[in-house]
Amino acid sequence: MKETPLSTCEKNFIIQAIKQNQRLDGRKNDEFRNIKINYGAEWGSVLVALGETKVLAQVSSELGEPKATRPNEGIFHINVELGPMAAPHFEAGRNCELTVQLNRTLERTFKDSKCLDLESLCITAEERVWILRVDLNVLNHEGNLIDCCSIATLCALMHFRRPEVSIVEDDVIIHTAAEKEPQPMVMHHYPVCVSYCTFDDGSIAVADPTVMEERTSESQMIFGINSFRELCCLNLGGSSLTSSALLLQCSKRAAKHAKYVVELVKKTLENDLSAREDRSNVGFTECLKQNSITSLAEDRLVLKLRHFTFEDGDKKSMIEEEKFNEKDIENEEKEVATNIDPKNDLQTTTTDKWSVEEQDDSNMESEEVESSQEDCTKNNKGVRPKKDQRGNLKSQSDSEEDEKITI
Repeated sequence: MKETPLSTCEKNFIIQAIKQNQRLDGRKNDEFRNIKINYGAEWGSVLVALGETKVLAQVSSELGEPKATRPNEGIFHINVELGPMAAPHFEAGRNCELTVQLNRTLERTFKDSKCLDLESLCITAEERVWILRVDLNVLNHEGNLIDCCSIATLCALMHFRRPEVSIVEDDVIIHTAAEKEPQPMVMHHYPVCVSYCTFDDGSIAVADPTVMEERTSESQMIFGINSFRELCCLNLGGSSLTSSALLLQCSKRAAKHAKYVVELVKKTLENDLSAREDRSNVGFTECLKQNSITSLAEDRLVLKLRHFTFEDGDKKSMIEEEKFNEKDIENEEKEVATNIDPKNDLQTTTTDKWSVEEQDDSNMESEEVESSQEDCTKNNKGVRPKKDQRGNLKSQSDSEEDEKITI
């Protein structure tokens, strides 16, 4: 299934809104979405939600042989999977350009920066080492997948505990959690990806873009920065060139946001560890009971079009529409004022009169019969028929009362 293309009207609307520092979800151009982190019952399982973008990460470990070039280091793999659950246009078991880009960016951010101490994963040099694997499953794609995947990878690595091992006569024995306490991972620093999209020939940068903003943007900037404000990865892609001043400005904001994210991750880890020490219920099941994991929890804020101005060609039509709406409101107020009953001081419209007549049909039937009988007696006495407003004579056969009597 192919991805549905965006229309020209949608693209123009997004671009004009961003030029006025407005976005479809109510944020400013430099604002980020809320981050929610929930840990599973097993070590290394985490669910990260960046707005409506959701990624599930799981770390697994096994024993294996090291590489010949690195005999005393462990092996670390990262794999991102995009399926139909994330978006309808993704195919299961088939890598697309976005999957390759995500895998390479995460490998450069975490592996090439050497944030994980691989030497601590060595059991016996040239014989046995730990092989770590981080599997990332995208549950919902609502833009900025690289940021959400990087946060999920960092949380999973910091939350994971590998089993303790011992060597007895050249045999490696893996102990369970009941025998020996699992060991955490040794990390030198904590990198996080922060991405921006540029508009208006590279003069405007938008933080944490959504799907529609990514597809409308001209270029994309991805910063891999740790909590020490050190640049681990930089990825620039797109059709327009970005100015150096805007690049430095975005890098400073990205470093500040990366520090905030790392502090948030550490805080959530402390809460999870304290809950496990207190032997309280943890995991995704408990999160569902507490209603901390919800589907599409972020409310979409609608733009107020009264404060939204178009280009010069569309300003006149916008002003005319506002004037037309004001005239309609004034006419409605005048019509309501003419329908006020001076006797009862009650405001009734024609629809209200009809509804009152329909409700009182049963009470009026007896009165109509009596009045029709009186009219018949008057006509027999020689009373002249009444005239309407135009001066035409009202015939007795044209009245509804006579028709009811004959029926």
